[in-house]
Amino acid sequence: METMARNLHHDGPGPSQRQLRVGELIRRTLSEVLARGDVHDPDLNRMSITVGEVRTSPDLRVATAYVLPLGGTGQDTVLEILARNKGELRRIVSKKLALKFAPDLRFQLDETFDRMDDTRRMLSQDAVRRDLDP
Repeated sequence: METMARNLHHDGPGPSQRQLRVGELIRRTLSEVLARGDVHDPDLNRMSITVGEVRTSPDLRVATAYVLPLGGTGQDTVLEILARNKGELRRIVSKKLALKFAPDLRFQLDETFDRMDDTRRMLSQDAVRRDLDP
């Protein structure tokens, strides 16, 4: 029974405090590394990349970074370049954070801003505003 309760806790609807804390540490570290140009790839160092969020797996062995190039242009290129430098980024993050395991880094586009724009557009429609106004 206790094992089942423990599994339910970790497999629940949201991430644990530990996952959130480690994800935020990885996000900050990746942001600093990318901003300073610590990676030995001139293509990557020429880009300005925002790391909006990092989500980790429950065992902290996989970290998915949600990224967006400045201005939103070159999204496919940024994913290719980050994937190409994944090993070096993984080593740098692991060294700076002194984690027990170096998480496997994965990169996805951060679509948060697109969803916010879609929501703003929807809320500005006449039919929606009419329903929202008192």
